[in-house]
Amino acid sequence: MPRLYGFDDASRRRLRDDEVDPLRQMVSRALSNQSNQDIAVWANGEGYRGTLGGEWKDASVGRLFRNPAIAGLRYDDDGKLVDAGHPGAITRDEFEALLEREKARSTKDAEPAYDYLLTGGGSTCGKCTQDLGGARTNVGTPGYRCRPKDKRGNGGCGEVRIDAELLEGYVGENVVAELLKPGIRAQITKAQDAVRKKADDLKQEIKDLEGRQAELGRLYGNREISSEALVAGEREIAANLKDIRPRLRYAEQMANFSLGHAKDLVKWWNTAPTASKRGLVVLLLEKVEVFPASARGVRTIEPGRVVLHWRKLSSMSGG
Repeated sequence: MPRLYGFDDASRRRLRDDEVDPLRQMVSRALSNQSNQDIAVWANGEGYRGTLGGEWKDASVGRLFRNPAIAGLRYDDDGKLVDAGHPGAITRDEFEALLEREKARSTKDAEPAYDYLLTGGGSTCGKCTQDLGGARTNVGTPGYRCRPKDKRGNGGCGEVRIDAELLEGYVGENVVAELLKPGIRAQITKAQDAVRKKADDLKQEIKDLEGRQAELGRLYGNREISSEALVAGEREIAANLKDIRPRLRYAEQMANFSLGHAKDLVKWWNTAPTASKRGLVVLLLEKVEVFPASARGVRTIEPGRVVLHWRKLSSMSGG
């Protein structure tokens, strides 16, 4: 069985560095309402090829987008998305948006999927610190919300909702203004170098943990440890991997975007793939806190409603 694009091996234990960024760009273009055919033409034009060396086609792009493994997920026996225990190249929110897009492709009047900039930890509720998720309003407008607790106790306070265009526009304006400051590009380059080193360290941590996992299996196979010790060891390793993999994904997002030689930063921001903008936001901002509006239906960013926590790039690069 051929390996899945974006992964180094058939067991999907490791991501393939030279395929992760193209995959993320393909997904970003899909969520920007480009067709699978257009994405295939773009990928082939950039020199990207499938795992067997063939050119991308509409069908192969579609199959890739429908595979939950690209987000580190799988379907359980009940058809629900659950953690697959291996790394993912994109976030769960992005994969669910791809599924939404797929439904829209088969339903004429369905709303197209929206490519959220600040999901997956990019924005948090100012009241309860829960990550904000993407959610359409009753009239179909994309927005962000703090999801209330479900029956299992998962979720937040449910008191924060904000229009996606409003929040993303505010964050974008401030990010572009930050980029216009003297010397900021040089600081970004240094910070990205530091982040790449951090990403390499995280990859080594994952490799070491996977090595320990294999060693546990060998010891158990040789009857040198009990099944209880095997289960306890695998549980600890799985918990560590679950903590490290999202950190690696954030580090890779920070390291992989490029401003290039963009002179008009406003134009760059307005036309760049969401994946590139997300990488820049994550690099410049530790978090974006959103608080409730003073009243329902407020369509402005009131003072104090959105709080941007900027990173100190000099400290990231050791300067």
